[in-house]
Amino acid sequence: MFPLNKSINFNKQRGVYTVEFAIVGGLFFILLFAVFEVGRLFFVWNVLTEASRRGARLATVCYFDTATISAYEPMRRAAMFDNITLAPGLTWSNLKISYLRLDGSVVDAADDLNDIKLVRAEIDKYEHQLIIPGLFITLDSPKFATTLPRESLGVTREKTTLCLPTSSP
Repeated sequence: MFPLNKSINFNKQRGVYTVEFAIVGGLFFILLFAVFEVGRLFFVWNVLTEASRRGARLATVCYFDTATISAYEPMRRAAMFDNITLAPGLTWSNLKISYLRLDGSVVDAADDLNDIKLVRAEIDKYEHQLIIPGLFITLDSPKFATTLPRESLGVTREKTTLCLPTSSP
């Protein structure tokens, strides 16, 4: 009598493992992709922090004439890893560089350039697209800002120093 009940129970349970695997497997893979995506998000935010730091560092030692594109834009491109795509959608237009006084106010081009005491570089308006299957979410990143004290600003005893990007492979 006991073996008869077992065979009846097995017939009633047929296909249950497939349904359980489909439910648990689906949840498992969504969570697995979410973990990968959080890791990618942290990597992108680290790239944004590094781009801000590189921008501030280059702005402290490169020529500071923001009106001259030939001097200013190559420095911004170099800060963005010489156009190597480490973060999708990150371009040199996301990098804003400001030259500041000690009180934090911005030094205009018409002001005395000896007033420049700090250099701030910030990454602004970057949007990160999550790639979790089925969830298409765009995250607006916060501002990533780095402020450093000024150094030479590209001025040497003989001339100004331009910071040109290196050639990409």
